[in-house]
Amino acid sequence: MKNIQFERGSVRNIRVHVLPTDQFKTYAVSVYIGTPLQEETVTSTAFSPFVLRRGSQAYPETQKFRERLDDLYGAGFGFDIYKRGDYQMVQFRMDLIEDQFVNSAESLLEQGMRFAGEAITNPAKEDGRFVQKYVESEKVTLQKRIEAIVNDKIRYAAERCIEEMCKHEPYRLHPLGNIPALQAITANELYDRFQQWLHTSPIDVYVVGHTTLKQVMPIVEASFGVDRQAAGAYTTRPEHRAVEDVKVVVEKIDVNQGKLNMGLRAHTTYADQAYPTMLMYNGILGGYPHSKLFTNVREKASLAYYASSRFDGHKGILTIQSGIEIDNYDKAVDIIRKQLDALQAGDINDMEMQQTKAMISGHLRELQDSAFEIIAFDFNNILAGVERTVPSLIEEVNTVSKEQIQAAAEKVQLDTIYFLRDRKGGE
Repeated sequence: MKNIQFERGSVRNIRVHVLPTDQFKTYAVSVYIGTPLQEETVTSTAFSPFVLRRGSQAYPETQKFRERLDDLYGAGFGFDIYKRGDYQMVQFRMDLIEDQFVNSAESLLEQGMRFAGEAITNPAKEDGRFVQKYVESEKVTLQKRIEAIVNDKIRYAAERCIEEMCKHEPYRLHPLGNIPALQAITANELYDRFQQWLHTSPIDVYVVGHTTLKQVMPIVEASFGVDRQAAGAYTTRPEHRAVEDVKVVVEKIDVNQGKLNMGLRAHTTYADQAYPTMLMYNGILGGYPHSKLFTNVREKASLAYYASSRFDGHKGILTIQSGIEIDNYDKAVDIIRKQLDALQAGDINDMEMQQTKAMISGHLRELQDSAFEIIAFDFNNILAGVERTVPSLIEEVNTVSKEQIQAAAEKVQLDTIYFLRDRKGGE
């Protein structure tokens, strides 16, 4: 098991994390900017990086902006937008060939980080705001991304289940925002919101590769041209809501296959001592091909085309997703509930325990083979305010007992049943 030890510092209230390593032949650079999920800002926050990727002050024309990446030996630069608990995260990523493998007069790491820093903090502007043509063009791009969710019925059902379950919580919001708010955004408003986001949100810059914190700190200071008066912090903790009655929502649209999703309150998060136990619970319930949902709902009963579960450790929510014949709704709900009851009763066999521990441990070990996965694991610690390592988490998972899983299962509460079906027939 590799010894992973980030070096850490701060410049202008930007946190800097560097992992010196010779494991990879490229530099991996990640910049995380997080903000609380809010109805008023979620769409503009999601929209900003789409406009930022069109050009910077140094390369205001999109073609020149992209050609600059080619000049950096085909460097990659992109972004992701997602939510972690009740936070909306924007992650910029850049990968560069390490300096030792190219013949360049100036460090590629320095050039690449300068490019990324300028793209994020010093975008192309006209009349003191975002370039109008970029804003209008990227509105179309983002709108298509949002519309694609509706067209993908598996994703749509998953999002709608969360939306219904968390109707009065920030977590109900989709990290890409919504189309009506997008259409109303002007270049001026977007730029103002971007400036507020940039100056007040927590920013974490990660670099993994053949370098050191001492080398990276002055590069970050020179590249990220933003004067931040406050560091920003991830302070909110998820609210564990007790469930009084299970909510049942049936939505009818034009589909041939039913989508049965369930939302459950796990009452356990990444920062909790019981987190490894909940990883085991999810793995045995529906995380893997040997799990109870896959084996009993899909294989034995032939009630589902797919059946699985997913645990969001930053929110403390577990979701079940399955695709079923519409007429099999009652049978599917019944057999899924029986799997939840089995875990509460401690009905867990040795094979389920062994295979789940092996799958989780194998996945965690694989994380260390990817620079960006190493970064993501460390950032989870920053976000949750805890210090976990891959070896310690593997050890904790491997010591979880059936009794601990049963105790965790007794805390899990079914909150919402969401069924997406065709327009025919009754409810």
